Amino acid sequence: MFVFDNLADVDDRGIQTLLREVSTDLLVLALKGADPGIQEKIFKNMSKRAAELLRDDLDAKGPVKLSDVEGAQKEILTIARRLADAGEIMLGGGGEAMV
Repeated sequence: MFVFDNLADVDDRGIQTLLREVSTDLLVLALKGADPGIQEKIFKNMSKRAAELLRDDLDAKGPVKLSDVEGAQKEILTIARRLADAGEIMLGGGGEAMV
């Protein structure tokens, strides 16, 4: 099963494609509870200015419900799966079958 933390395995081009499809508000909410490694992967695939703005938004956002974070992460995974089904990004390592 593909979970939010598995986005660390998506190549940089795939992350950039995914970021074009995800709203900033959704991304902020999903990253609020994300592993720091995932956050850095997202930041390095953005322009310096966009990454700074996203960091500021994350810092400014107060506590959020875990269920809201999980819902945002699930929504991003749905977008990632749609992009993978369309052949625009590759989920996971090297073309393994995803179940």
